[in-house]
Amino acid sequence: MTTTSAEMPLLDEALLPPGIRSRFVHGVNGLRMHVLEAGHAPKGRPCVLLLHGFPELAYSWRKVMPALAEAGFHVIAPDQRGYGRTTGWDAEYDGDLRSFRLLNLVGDALALLSALGVRSVHAVVGHDFGASVAAWAALVRPDVFRSVALMSAPFAGTPSLPFDTADAPPPAPKTGPDIHEALARLPRPRKHYQWYYSTRAANAEMWHPPEGVHAFLRAYFHNKSADWKENQPAPLRGWIAEELAKLPTYYIMELERGMAETVAPHMPGAAEIAACRWLPEDELAVYSAEYARTGFQGGLQWYRCRTEGVNDPDLRVFSGRTIDVPSVFIAGAQDWGIHQTPGALDAMRNRACTQMLNCHLIEGAGHWVQQEQPEAVKERLLEFLRRG
Repeated sequence: MTTTSAEMPLLDEALLPPGIRSRFVHGVNGLRMHVLEAGHAPKGRPCVLLLHGFPELAYSWRKVMPALAEAGFHVIAPDQRGYGRTTGWDAEYDGDLRSFRLLNLVGDALALLSALGVRSVHAVVGHDFGASVAAWAALVRPDVFRSVALMSAPFAGTPSLPFDTADAPPPAPKTGPDIHEALARLPRPRKHYQWYYSTRAANAEMWHPPEGVHAFLRAYFHNKSADWKENQPAPLRGWIAEELAKLPTYYIMELERGMAETVAPHMPGAAEIAACRWLPEDELAVYSAEYARTGFQGGLQWYRCRTEGVNDPDLRVFSGRTIDVPSVFIAGAQDWGIHQTPGALDAMRNRACTQMLNCHLIEGAGHWVQQEQPEAVKERLLEFLRRG
């Protein structure tokens, strides 16, 4: 089933900070794309494109958009393919999976800019899975995406190809359990969340949990934030089961549990919810209303393209390429996401990004850094934008 736009209204601007407008842009790589926009007048301002992650929306950028606009930028934040009020994507598990592959998501960004009459952006900024889209955008079209800020998800580089192997003997076949078998055989059996997200059951389990989607999202956002005091990340020594098992269960899950079951025990109490200034109930309600309507399958298809190898043929074409535009990395100091792929942070700083100007780890923030500590993020972004 393809999502349709017949009765989809704009986001109520009473939900948005002053200066941000909601609009639709037609004909974006087959989509009717919902966009939040600030600083759109006068025309010709340098542009900053903001790309959200999972399970988020363009709305995730509400706290930083006004400051960027006040600094002179035209700020554009879309609901990406599979999310929110953007329509025209296939919502079925068995639907058009290839439309969600990474380079097509880059194509969505290019098509949106073209529809808006923007030939290049001063910076593309991506958070979580949006950082992957931003990284690949900067790598494959540096003429359009002239600098890149990556948030919460390091870019480890392009896939490698076997090199100088023509006269070498064939490699020995791999023996022993793969990582998933090894995780399942641990004394406390585990599984990787990205492969769980790729299952047919994942969408329904998160969309229709016993506690409801609003409570699920509250527990999920809390569990991955600095408010959950057990988030004390540290580098892992390698991609082996015993090391991955050090990650919290929202990354390396209990083998027999879904994500809603995983985070439910960490639901904050009423007093803690009332004290949560970075995501009060009325703001969380924007997310829960959207996901109650759409479900999660659109975003989950992104993970399937990664775990099922759908992205691989596209990405191997760029083997050996680096991001050569100015770049910066920003993440929460309490975010395990920066270490979930062992070695990725160092690979990004030392090899994958040749003009990395800084790597900021912000205290008092977990995974949702631009929402948990927006003042610090605005300061770091504006410093980067002025240098870039």
